[in-house]
Amino acid sequence: MRLIMKFGGTSVGDEKCIANVVKIIKESRNAGNEIAVVVSAMTRVTDQLIAIAEEVINGKQKVVLDAFITSIRNRHMRVLEAVAPDYVDEIGEYLDSRLNKLSNILIAIHNLRELTPRSKDYIISFGERLSAPIISAAFRQAGIPSSYMSGGDAGILTDGVHNGATALPESYARIQARVGALLTEQVPVVMGYMGCAADGAVTTFGRSGSDYSGAIVGAGIGADEILIWTDVDGVMTTDPRIIPQARVINTISFLEMMEMSYFGAKVIHPRALIPAMQKNIPVRVKNTFNPNHPGTAIIRESHVDKRVVKAISLIQNSCLIKISGAIMTGKPGIVGEIFAMLAEAGVNVMLISQGSSEMTISMIISREQLEAALTTLAKVKQIGDIREFDFDRNVSVASVVGAGMAGTCGTLGKIFHSLGAAGINVMMLSQRSEVNVSFVIKQEDGIKAIRAIHEEYHLEEEEV
Repeated sequence: MRLIMKFGGTSVGDEKCIANVVKIIKESRNAGNEIAVVVSAMTRVTDQLIAIAEEVINGKQKVVLDAFITSIRNRHMRVLEAVAPDYVDEIGEYLDSRLNKLSNILIAIHNLRELTPRSKDYIISFGERLSAPIISAAFRQAGIPSSYMSGGDAGILTDGVHNGATALPESYARIQARVGALLTEQVPVVMGYMGCAADGAVTTFGRSGSDYSGAIVGAGIGADEILIWTDVDGVMTTDPRIIPQARVINTISFLEMMEMSYFGAKVIHPRALIPAMQKNIPVRVKNTFNPNHPGTAIIRESHVDKRVVKAISLIQNSCLIKISGAIMTGKPGIVGEIFAMLAEAGVNVMLISQGSSEMTISMIISREQLEAALTTLAKVKQIGDIREFDFDRNVSVASVVGAGMAGTCGTLGKIFHSLGAAGINVMMLSQRSEVNVSFVIKQEDGIKAIRAIHEEYHLEEEEV
């Protein structure tokens, strides 16, 4: 089989984690598989890069930068010495050259007091630039031929958007020529999270974008399966921190998984499923630290069993905004204008509910975007397109997912019966697709709601 394996930050966080990765790759290659690998930065490194960029632009002294570079170097060199002692000089020299470039760009933004989107993408790509060479060297230390390359060198061509780029279709042929051609001889290690624009500028895919990188490379090499290695056994029926009895789902459809990812399930980035869907490549989520567990298979077809509901997710720290006013009634395009202005302000609307009279619109956004949303709506009110708006910052969004809900009578009744029995009031309801029903509740009722529905549908029991 031809496989793409993506390893997240927790899977490559230190020498012990990387040893697990080497063992997984060696066993799979010995079984006759052709493998390409995509890796994330080591745990917390991307966060540290973002933090140091913000510190130096705000005028922090150079000593802070020097301490950061030293700390990052020491961490990576310690891991390199443990996993690939024969390659310390070779890879150490490469790491030092990368860190010198990182230091120079950070000094430049410190002096200019300016951090452009292009510069920020370049800076935060260094986590993968440091981890990939070490992991490739660890493979070679174990007798596995390997090389490493950036996302751009692998052939990932993007639309040029910084911190949210999208891979262009022509990437696939480029990846096949640059990565696929190597698979019979070696295990190439691709730096995740990044690609390059037509002008050569580094562009990143946004947080958790290495999942997307893995799927793009998998689609490019014509993989038989895309494996996302993380630190959990697979996709769970709900967050096990909320419901300890939560169970790993054996099989789930692309559509169901996209809905779960959109509404809070962090196990896989929702955009990672798009290339897999386009090429009809199954995705499997597995645990680096428990590789014998079968994990969760994500496939095109809905898994047929007796379950109507398959999983429940919860987004906390949300805000409910209500817009009202007779001014909106009968004015063509007013809703579109409002949402266009919110989008321009960088506000993402997760859910919307609109009265048939157009006199009231309710929407859900993240709490972090509330200030931007209120500023925008104040402008809309000043223009005269709406009469008033208010907000509630203490709400949660529960999302119920299951292909079995399509065409099944009484699903909503059963869900609301369980909520009513638990004394929970629903503030807003929205159905995004035939496999998803989402509703808004008070923040303090969020966990109680998830428990009520999980118990109502006996999701802790194994699939039939």
